[in-house]
Amino acid sequence: MGFWKNFFSGSDSTSMSKTAEQEECSIENQSSWSQVTRQPNSRNSRIFFSTDRDIDLYELEELCNAVGWSRRPLRKVKKAIQHSFLVVSMWQMRGNQRRLIGFARATSDHAFNATLWDVVVHPDFQNKGLGKALMRFIIKKLRSDDISNITLFADPHVVEFYRNLGFISDPEGIKGMFWYPD
Repeated sequence: MGFWKNFFSGSDSTSMSKTAEQEECSIENQSSWSQVTRQPNSRNSRIFFSTDRDIDLYELEELCNAVGWSRRPLRKVKKAIQHSFLVVSMWQMRGNQRRLIGFARATSDHAFNATLWDVVVHPDFQNKGLGKALMRFIIKKLRSDDISNITLFADPHVVEFYRNLGFISDPEGIKGMFWYPD
């Protein structure tokens, strides 16, 4: 457990300090909405984060389809969102139009641990620093609730993305185990 304490104390790798990729973003907190304004090449569009759980499930399904995820029953997705500890959505606002471009959620024991699920960014918005901003936002929110152990499961092609955010394979060598119905 000492590792996790060290991992999240001191120079927190999840802090919102400006890096080269974040130089062009400013974040303003507004209740359940936080704005990230893209300054260069913004074309009158702004990016917002929201912790509101009232998400159009069809829009979320379109986002998941855009990255090639298999379809899941909407009633189960709705239930998963309702029972999540934290839900974060990322929106592009252009004029009066808003578009869901990112999503992540976390389950938690409400004391020590949280696990991130369903982290997704639309392909049109990948490689622009927005996935990192989404991850930093959700981690910051979890840390503000005093959650110190944040885990996730990553497909092999995105492991490096999470490594660059400070996630590592379990330092104590614990291998996850899974049970699936036959």
